[in-house]
Amino acid sequence: MKMEVRPQNASRLLFFVQHFFLLSSFIIASCASPTPNVPAETITAYTTDSAQPWMSELFACANEQNILVEINAENPDIFLRIGESGNFVSPTFQIDEDEILVVVNRESSIQNLTLEEAQALFAGQGDESVQVWVYASGLDLQMVFDQFVMKSRSVTSFARLVSNPQEMSDVLGSESDAIGFLPKRWVTGNIREVYSVGIFPILAITQNEPLGAVSQLIGCLQK
Repeated sequence: MKMEVRPQNASRLLFFVQHFFLLSSFIIASCASPTPNVPAETITAYTTDSAQPWMSELFACANEQNILVEINAENPDIFLRIGESGNFVSPTFQIDEDEILVVVNRESSIQNLTLEEAQALFAGQGDESVQVWVYASGLDLQMVFDQFVMKSRSVTSFARLVSNPQEMSDVLGSESDAIGFLPKRWVTGNIREVYSVGIFPILAITQNEPLGAVSQLIGCLQK
């Protein structure tokens, strides 16, 4: 027995089906919670040249945690440097460590040095053919060197200045009579070490006790 569907009934059925699906879509859309666009929190950061390799790690941490980092030398939220943590009043956190090395060109006649021999060379009392290279007095690397190598003795007035570790690396890599010092992370190419000054902390210094994004970034860097 065939059931006949009249045109009028077919139209009503189609109308009902269409409106049922429209109503269902509306209900589903109404119940779905929209994903809020949470704006990235912004902090400022700065680093000395010697701690520059750790700035890339800071940016990687910020990217993972949706934090925007702006480079700003004036009162940054996080300041990276190498040195001893006991010298600072602001909250200070060790995030890593690096070794500072006295280094020469691979063709230099200078071999492994004692502390006394390193002091004599940088004070200008050693081989006159050796050209001493140092940093400006306020740089973190120079401050560590003065404290742990020179020990209140003055660097020779004939020493030449470089502005950052990259420049020091370039000079030592190209001049066979040069001597200077670098963090181990910067020792590459045609350079070899002749004395270890020691292993020193890489520090993250904050203006206040770290909260929010600053705390998250320091925790990430310490991992």
